[in-house]
Amino acid sequence: MSKFDTIRPFYDAEVNDAICSSIKHPMMKALMNFSFPDVDDEVWKKQLKKTYSIRDFQCKFIYQSVQKVLNKSSDGLSTSGFEKLKINKSYLFISNHRDILLDTSLLNASLYEHDLIMTASAIGDNLVKKSFLKILAKLNRNFLVQRGLSPREMLQSSKLLSEYIGQLLLYENRSVWIAQREGRTKDGNDSTNPGVLKMLGMGSDEPNLMDYFKKIQIVPVTISYEYDPTDALKMPQLMAEANNEIYTKEKNEDFINLMSGVMGQKKRIHIHIGDILDQELDGIKAEFDNSNKQIQALAQVIDDSILSNYKLWPTNFIAHDLLNNTNAFSHLYTGNERLLFERRLEMRIDQKNPVALQSFLAMYANPVTNKLKYSNAV
Repeated sequence: MSKFDTIRPFYDAEVNDAICSSIKHPMMKALMNFSFPDVDDEVWKKQLKKTYSIRDFQCKFIYQSVQKVLNKSSDGLSTSGFEKLKINKSYLFISNHRDILLDTSLLNASLYEHDLIMTASAIGDNLVKKSFLKILAKLNRNFLVQRGLSPREMLQSSKLLSEYIGQLLLYENRSVWIAQREGRTKDGNDSTNPGVLKMLGMGSDEPNLMDYFKKIQIVPVTISYEYDPTDALKMPQLMAEANNEIYTKEKNEDFINLMSGVMGQKKRIHIHIGDILDQELDGIKAEFDNSNKQIQALAQVIDDSILSNYKLWPTNFIAHDLLNNTNAFSHLYTGNERLLFERRLEMRIDQKNPVALQSFLAMYANPVTNKLKYSNAV
């Protein structure tokens, strides 16, 4: 038994058995009927039974699912920066995190379209408690990040996770996606948790962490959605935090968020690939000899890339103007776009509740505030 068996996706040798065991599951039928609406069930079942690798499953089935999601729930996906990446080269993509499933699915679809190596992607085990979802995750090359552990268990889990990510990047030539922090950004403030970087560094055998980070080729990634289909669903947690209360998730809340994120209206979406970190790591190594200070500096470099390359939409500028009671950015959106956003606000938020109103607007406005810190970025 491999020491990674508790967290790894399927090996290709396991794929066909996993598919055949799930082929009659109602969620598999729903996924296939959604992806191939004009195809008889027996046709996709026959094709699934002939699938023996994760790549085949992703390219022949999941890629089609992603295209259907884009067609039904968005006004399209645009990308930039993919020309920086080399074919047959693995990278560690550290990304802001807005949608449970789509962030990685859209990145992989874009990597596939550019003939680049697709990722193994981290996913919290709290999101795959349903057996079918766990099988689907492992068929999509997701590896599990264990949640809700004691401090001792967390340390052991982090070491295992770090070793596995290093194994993928350095020995299996497999790219990896990981979020810059645990969970999705709820308030629009994308920031890198230094703890994520410390975890990644646990697998290092280099005397200096920055040398290890150079080897694994870190690439910051920024994804932005014009509309967040789960914006109203995030409000209870934001309200609890505003009132200094402990927030407890409802049963099935993660699954509801997952499905709402996939099927809810997003309008336009953009993914930007930042520069591969190299000279920045040399600079950090030269300036700091303390590993904690190096980690803090690296987190800032990643934040600078993600925030400065964030694609701002009319919704962000409208929210910023409404929040600050100005028309500073009115030249960047139309009257109709503002009316649509205000209508969304009326439908989703109790506007008599000033905390709710401010939290909702800040969710969309904070990316503008953050990008204004960078000269000529807006």
